[in-house]
Amino acid sequence: MRLLIIGGTGRISTGITSLLIERGDRLTLFTRGKTEAEVQGPIETATGDRRDFSRFERWAHAQKHFDCVIDMVALTRVEVESAIRAFQGRTGHYIFCSTVDVYTKPAARYPTTEDAEREPSKTFLYAYEKMDCERTLFAAHEKGQLVVTSIRPGHTYVDRLLHTLGRDQFWIDRMRKGLPLLVHGDGNSLWSVCARDDVARAFVGAVGNARTFGRAYHVAGEEWITWNRYYETVAAAAGAPKPSLVHVPVDVLAKVDPARSVGCKENFQFTSIFDNSRARADLGFQYTIPFDEGAKRAVKRMEERKMIELAAKHPWYDSIIAAWQRLGERMVEEYRERQVRLVRHCRARVAPS
Repeated sequence: MRLLIIGGTGRISTGITSLLIERGDRLTLFTRGKTEAEVQGPIETATGDRRDFSRFERWAHAQKHFDCVIDMVALTRVEVESAIRAFQGRTGHYIFCSTVDVYTKPAARYPTTEDAEREPSKTFLYAYEKMDCERTLFAAHEKGQLVVTSIRPGHTYVDRLLHTLGRDQFWIDRMRKGLPLLVHGDGNSLWSVCARDDVARAFVGAVGNARTFGRAYHVAGEEWITWNRYYETVAAAAGAPKPSLVHVPVDVLAKVDPARSVGCKENFQFTSIFDNSRARADLGFQYTIPFDEGAKRAVKRMEERKMIELAAKHPWYDSIIAAWQRLGERMVEEYRERQVRLVRHCRARVAPS
């Protein structure tokens, strides 16, 4: 088959590229040229900015017919509208990389299925715009402009692992040094993660697959673990002691550091677990890499690529922990003092005159 991947050098798309080359497909990657491809092989490359819509569409119109286009980077409605103009009549199948974040949070029931309500908060811009992309694309599918499949990955990892306040990897160094870690809320919301190679196989399973036309699929982790357990699993993978977890209410984090707390405010505080039955049936999806093993691989890869930062370079993190601990201590002291005053007051009222 002749395929185009818009992207092709990112986390998931690198896995897709590797599998497609392995099975002998003819592959073109359209990228910005800013990230060197990890996969070697008979790959054609085109460099450009897909957000330069007129130039991108002229490039697409000059290409031969693609059996399938896999769009890994579209984030906004105007980008998928451009894709519709670019590939209408020029591809047999268009696969859109969406996200499980398109669902309303909290969900009405768990695990979430693909027919659940999709109305994320407008303040969660990434999720809202991905949802808008899906609506635009499925409308085009209904009109016969493009044959569309949407795949909604969950948190997909190959090296970087998320934590409560972002994607920086200094938290691995913190764990190894026995330093405390921030966790949103009580750390008991459920979370799931999935290794890149399992997700990539699902995308490949969708290519040209008529059962997927006009449908959406999520491909997410199948070990439903609390955030507390997530931290403990990564600590074990990094050879660190069981972490000391400092639980801070999401509302507090959102006020203290609005930029870094967007993820936990809009996403992590809610349980995020998904039913993969549809992907198993139609895409051949399988969850093959347990998180304890996957986390070890991720940490090793981060070490090899020198991605683990020093905790000392992020003093803001300790500042939040220290401020919260001072607040907690002050709250306890004030409460105890108030109780003592209340007891004294009661005793004074009942004392004989």
